[in-house]
Amino acid sequence: MRVYNGQLGVSNDRNRPIGTFVAQREFKRKKSVRKGSKAPRKTKRRVSSAARKGSLFSRMGDLIPGPEAIAKFLVLSIIWIMVLGGGVVAYYGYGLPDKISFDVASERKPSIRVVSIDGAILAAYGDRYGNPVEVRDLPDYVGQAFVSIEDRRFYDHFGIDLIGIMRAAWVNLTAGRIAEGGSTITQQLAKNLFLSPERSFGRKIEEVLMALWLEFKFTKQQILSLYLNRIYFGSGVYGIDAAARHYFGTDPRRLNLYEAAVLAGLPKAPSRYNPLVDPKLSAERANVVLAAMASTGALTKARAERAKQARVRTTRSAQAGPGVRYFSDWVLDRVRDYVGYVDQDITVHTTLDSRLQEIAEFNLERALESNSAKQHHVGQAALLAMTPDGAVRAMVGGRDYFESQYNRVTQARRQPGSVFKLFVYLAGLEQGFSSNDWMRDAPITINGWEPRNFDRKNHGTMSIRDAVATSNNSIAVQLALEVGLDKVIQKARDMGVSSKLSADPSLALGTSEVSMLEMTGAYAIVANGGFAVFPHAVSKIVGTNGEVLYQRSDDFPVRLMNPLHAGEMNNMLAAVVAKGTGRNAIIDRPSAGKTGTTSDYRDAWFIGYSADLVAGVWMGNDNGSPMDDQVTGGGLPAALWRDFMLHAHENIPVRSLGKAALARSKKIGEDDSWRDFTAGYSSGNTKQ
Repeated sequence: MRVYNGQLGVSNDRNRPIGTFVAQREFKRKKSVRKGSKAPRKTKRRVSSAARKGSLFSRMGDLIPGPEAIAKFLVLSIIWIMVLGGGVVAYYGYGLPDKISFDVASERKPSIRVVSIDGAILAAYGDRYGNPVEVRDLPDYVGQAFVSIEDRRFYDHFGIDLIGIMRAAWVNLTAGRIAEGGSTITQQLAKNLFLSPERSFGRKIEEVLMALWLEFKFTKQQILSLYLNRIYFGSGVYGIDAAARHYFGTDPRRLNLYEAAVLAGLPKAPSRYNPLVDPKLSAERANVVLAAMASTGALTKARAERAKQARVRTTRSAQAGPGVRYFSDWVLDRVRDYVGYVDQDITVHTTLDSRLQEIAEFNLERALESNSAKQHHVGQAALLAMTPDGAVRAMVGGRDYFESQYNRVTQARRQPGSVFKLFVYLAGLEQGFSSNDWMRDAPITINGWEPRNFDRKNHGTMSIRDAVATSNNSIAVQLALEVGLDKVIQKARDMGVSSKLSADPSLALGTSEVSMLEMTGAYAIVANGGFAVFPHAVSKIVGTNGEVLYQRSDDFPVRLMNPLHAGEMNNMLAAVVAKGTGRNAIIDRPSAGKTGTTSDYRDAWFIGYSADLVAGVWMGNDNGSPMDDQVTGGGLPAALWRDFMLHAHENIPVRSLGKAALARSKKIGEDDSWRDFTAGYSSGNTKQ
C-alpha cells in the first residue's frame, strides 16, 4: 500500500496503481474541484428501485393535465367537430334544394298492362302508381303494420333513430353479416322520393339531411301517408292503393288485417315475398309482421294468432300461372312495332283466352311429370293454340318460366320432321297431283342417302292419301323431287315460314329447322280453307285517357291457295287422325293433323286442328339429346294435344271442319261453286 498526495491506492503491480490520481485528474479535468474535497469516483452510480419508481411516477404525474387543460381540450375538440361537421353538412347540403322537387319524385317508367280477351290481367311491366291515400282514411292496423315491422320507434324519433342504429349495428356485428338495417321510415321516404339508389357515404349523408328536413316540414301522419303512397310493392307496383288492387282486387280502405300484414311484409324483399309468386313464403312473412304488431302492442297476442289462421285470396290475375309470361313477354317485344315509343301508361288487349291458357299449362305440366315422360327422357315441351285466322289463344313456351325464359314456341328452331310434309304435298297438288294418285313405296338412293320409313319396311303401291296418313318417307321424297325442291321451299315461304331452308332431298322429311309459331300458323291456313294467316296476339292498345292507339283490322282476308287444294289437303290430314299415325289425337269432333319425329328421336311434334282451334305440340330436350325410341309424334305429343283439345272444346258445339273455311270465303264474296267439294272436310267420324 502506498500513499500518493493523501490518497490511498491499491496496486496490482508495482508500477500501475488502481484508483484516481490528482496528477491524472488535472490532465482530464474540465471543472475545478474545491480544495480538500474528495474527487468523485468515475464509476456509474447505482439507483435503487424505489428511487426509480418514484421518478417514473413523478414524471407521469407531470404528464397528467389538470382540470383546466382538460376543459380546454374538450372545448377545442367540440369546436373542431362542429367545424368539420358543418363543412360536411354544407358540402352535401348545398345541392339539396335542387333535389327537393316532387317533379323528380314523379319520374317513372310508363306502365304496360297485358290483358286477356276475357279481361284478366296477364302481366304488368313498368311502374304503376295508384291514387294517393291518407293514412287516416285507412284502417288503423294498416299503418300500424308498417310501423311495427319497418320502424317501431317511428313516433319517438326525429327522423334518425340513434337507438335503432346502435341496435342494428350490434345485431349485424353478432351475426357477422348485414341482418338488420337502421333506416327509419322517414329515411326510406327521403331516399325513395329524391335520391338515387347509389350506395355511398355521400348519399347516406344526403338521406339523413333530407330525413331531418321532412320531419321539420311534415307531421308524422303526413310522412307515413307519403311513405305508403311511394313505397315499392313488387310487380312494378308503387303505393298501397295500386298494391291493394293488384294483389287483392280491393280498395286499400277495405284491406283486412291479414292483407295489410302481407303488404307490410313486401318492402323488405318485394320479389321474394310476392303472394302471386310464392304464397307460402308470403304467408310466413305476414306472420312475422303480425308477431311484430303484437310485440309493439298494436294487436293483442290472441288477435294476432287468429289473424295468422287467415288465408289470402289474390286477384284473378294471380291465377294465371307463370307460363303466361312466355306469351306476355312476346307481346311486350312487339308493342313498339304497333305504337312506337311508349311515353304513357298503356293497356294492351290481347287475343289470349285465360281459360285456355290455364288448360294448356295444366296439361303440359302433367304430361312432363308423367312416368312415361320421365322414363323416356323427355325434358321439355311447348304448346301453342290459335284460331284458324291466327289469333293466339294459348302459349306455353316451356315447362318452367322461372327456370328458363327461353320461349320454345317463338325463339327455338328445331327440325319439324314429317309435319314439314305439308308443304311437299301442297306443292304437289298445285302441280297437278291428287290425293287419289298412286305412287310406289320402294327403296331409293340419292347420292348415297337412302330415305327409310319408320318401320324400316317398304309397302309397295299406295295412294298419296295413304302415304300422308302413314307418314311414308319414300313417297314424300319422291314427290318433292318430282315437283322440285324450289317449289316446296316457295310453298313454305308463301305460308309464313321465314327460317332458312336447305334445298336438299332430306328437306322433304323436315331436316331444316323451323319454329313452332311458323308451323302452327301454316296449318291454320289449311284449317281456314287457304286464307293467309299472320299469327297475332294484340287486338287493341289503349292509352292513359282511353285513346285507342292501335286497333287490329281483319276485314279483307287474303286467299293464298286454291280452296280445292285446301280441301283436299284437309282430307289427307283428317286421315292421319282417323286411321294413321295420329290416332292418339282422336277427340270428340272432326279433326285433322300431322305427326313428326326427327332422326335419333330428338324432336317429336303433333300439329292439328278442329273447326275452331289449331294447336301445335313439341317435345324434346334443350340440349338436343335424344329421347327414347318410343317417343314419336304420334305418342306423347299427340296425347298431350288430345287432352288439351278435349278440355278446350268443352261446351262448344261440334262443327264440321269446312265451316270455318266457308265462313271466310263468304266474307270476301266468293261464289260457292266449290262448296260441294268441302264435303270432304267432314270425312272421318263425327265422333272419332
